[in-house]
Amino acid sequence: MPEVTISIGGRNFEVSCQEGEESYLHSAAKMLDTEAQALASQIGRIPEPRMLLMAGLMLADKTAAMEDKVSSVEEQLSAVQAELTALQNKPAPAPERVEVPVVPPQVTDTLAEIAARTESIAAAIEDKSRAAD
Repeated sequence: MPEVTISIGGRNFEVSCQEGEESYLHSAAKMLDTEAQALASQIGRIPEPRMLLMAGLMLADKTAAMEDKVSSVEEQLSAVQAELTALQNKPAPAPERVEVPVVPPQVTDTLAEIAARTESIAAAIEDKSRAAD
């Protein structure tokens, strides 16, 4: 087992770990050291066991808060997934019926008659215009 020296709160400790886990140990020690340094800056020099206890409790508090957040996010995600599943399983809405009014044939006939009269008037005006030239 590898022996690793870690520094927490300005104090060095020799610890053993499994082969290949040295980087994890250094990472964990750095987190504990950050909390210990914060304690030392607020309280000053404190006995080693108390410093380690307080730093460990501060990390445990942060971990518990993160677990609560993760749990809350997981609950929200589950609710959203359930809503999504419900929406996906919901049958498609019935198509909307659209009614288009039908133009009565007499209106069409009347419009055609007006168009024919308009064309006749336009032709008569053109003829008079050519005759005047």
